Amino acid sequence: MNFTVQPMDRDGALEISRWTYDTPYDLYNMDNSNEGISELLNGTYFKILDERDLIGYCCFGDSAKVPIGTQYGAYPENGTIDFGLGMRPDLTGHGRGRTFVNTILEFAQSEFQAKLFRLTVAEFNDRVITVY
Repeated sequence: MNFTVQPMDRDGALEISRWTYDTPYDLYNMDNSNEGISELLNGTYFKILDERDLIGYCCFGDSAKVPIGTQYGAYPENGTIDFGLGMRPDLTGHGRGRTFVNTILEFAQSEFQAKLFRLTVAEFNDRVITVY
């Protein structure tokens, strides 16, 4: 598996905004709204491709933070880069997670010279917690 990270474009944002996850992961569903698409195009999101298809996305900085976490001081300014991610629903649970996350971390190290990373994960998301 060889993944590449590229800047998000409108076509990628439109496709991602239509992805639907099964319960309990439906928390991550987007609504295909103009607001959601604008968020994906705000410059902090990147699309992830395998050899031919869009397989996921990642984001960095404030876009990767959970708003309530900020309220409770979960994001101290200590040189850590926050990142978020999403994999296409039909690809989750098939053993690609480690390569997917490593691709994102390698990109962040190269692009942002990041050394420390922080990822906020929903407590129920055992699939993702296992990878991390």
